[in-house]
Amino acid sequence: MKYRNLGNTGYEVSRVVYGGIVSSSFLDDRVIYEDGQKKSDYYVSYAIEHGVNYFDVAPSYGNAQEMLGNSLAPYRKKVFLACKTQHRVREQAEQEMRESLRMLKTDYFDVYQLHALSTMEELETAFGPGGVMELLTYMKQQGIARKVGITAHSESVALKALEYYPFDTVLFPFNWHLNMAYKMGNDLLEAARKKGVGVLCMKSMIERSWKDDEDRYASSYPKSWCRPFDVKDESDLLMAAVRYALSLDVDTIIPPGNFDHFKFAVEHIDEMIDDPLSDADRQLLSGHLAAVSDYPFFDPK
Repeated sequence: MKYRNLGNTGYEVSRVVYGGIVSSSFLDDRVIYEDGQKKSDYYVSYAIEHGVNYFDVAPSYGNAQEMLGNSLAPYRKKVFLACKTQHRVREQAEQEMRESLRMLKTDYFDVYQLHALSTMEELETAFGPGGVMELLTYMKQQGIARKVGITAHSESVALKALEYYPFDTVLFPFNWHLNMAYKMGNDLLEAARKKGVGVLCMKSMIERSWKDDEDRYASSYPKSWCRPFDVKDESDLLMAAVRYALSLDVDTIIPPGNFDHFKFAVEHIDEMIDDPLSDADRQLLSGHLAAVSDYPFFDPK
């Protein structure tokens, strides 16, 4: 496993992050998984044995916090743990944060993130009187959150957030399709680098959105919010897509929420770094753009 400094955080992190959804045994009332605590324990021990030292989770990931908290307990002091809140008001977020601490069996987070920023209105609420930023500022002052960050799918909102506050990290979909077709992420990457913000990449392995629920739940990867490239039948495209994300100079990647993709990333990350994006990779991805143009996973504008 290779490592890299996460911006100016002082953290040297593995180039692959363990996404907490991998540990979940359910996400909603419709889909029940049979992974359970034993599988989560195995997944986490595999990650540790292969040098992964950064784990990311959120309250919205089914029972992932509980599963991950149990699995990670023997290793907590040896790894970086990131959590999130999707609340924009301090009172609600504080209750959620304390429950996250309890379930994750810890008294601090290495990174705590304002999660899924989507609109300017949300941002204004978060930074307004009684907003969640009061909590994040307090958490950082008290050492409950050693670093604070944001996650977003809207580049404009993420850029504005970095103007409002010196966040330590940003988690964003630096995806091959969105960047090739719309240059999405370029301005955010430039701003992050200038400010020393750590850059975490989600959706590097994603091909497109699911066509519908049936498409998702009939697949081998229902834990993934979007359709990832298949690890067996589409490995060339998958590796080209990850190489593309790495070529943008992201610090680390977070694979989709299933163990197959996490394992693939762990096993191939050194190769993808040492053998970077080629012209053949670009041509392969460019030729695939038409196949995904009808299924963007959100409006890049």
